[in-house]
Amino acid sequence: MTTSYRGYTFEQVAKTIDHSVLKPDATKNDIIAACSLAAKYHVATVCIRPMDVALAASLLANTDVGVATVIGFPHGTTTTATKVFEAVEAIRNGATELDMVLNVSALISGDYQLVEEDIRAVVLAAKGQLETASIKVIFETALLTPELIVKACELSEKARADYVKTSTGFASEGATIENVRLMKATVGDRMKVKSSGGVRTLDQLIDFMNEGVTRSGCSATEAVLSEFLANAR
Repeated sequence: MTTSYRGYTFEQVAKTIDHSVLKPDATKNDIIAACSLAAKYHVATVCIRPMDVALAASLLANTDVGVATVIGFPHGTTTTATKVFEAVEAIRNGATELDMVLNVSALISGDYQLVEEDIRAVVLAAKGQLETASIKVIFETALLTPELIVKACELSEKARADYVKTSTGFASEGATIENVRLMKATVGDRMKVKSSGGVRTLDQLIDFMNEGVTRSGCSATEAVLSEFLANAR
């Protein structure tokens, strides 16, 4: 008999998680351990730094776990050419999903054309390497007004990205229900929404799922899924 918690099965919760190891002091052994954990629990992806992609791809080659990495991380202010190079290299090294930071400075400055073209260039470069590549656009919502969050959603959709994502996890605030709700209301079912930053408990994760989130960045994956196993009925 299938067990569930708050209406979700273990598989549904696990496949919402991008297990994230992005801190600058993470070691090679940390990446190896993260890949092992991700494979054990059958999460959606392991989301790691660009330098770790080839290793993660080799470790996860015969699993159902994808490899995600970050582009223009964490500030989004590298040039478009730099982001394109990062995207192409990441795909060639085995990444299947890219979480790119939009140009936050340009967005706040009102240079919407630059923001859209920056995203579109990464989308085209990545999908030119791997047609099924998934591109998530990170907003850093802690730095944005609600109006700019809506604008970021609109620009990401116009640039044909696959997801809009709340945060890098390195700002003063991560995902909030209010911001996720606003993003989902803006993109509807045309794009997917990822919550990230401060997602540390099972109930938090499911609260976001109930708002339409289909991915959550989480570094507390083992604790969250162990909590599910302890409480599911």
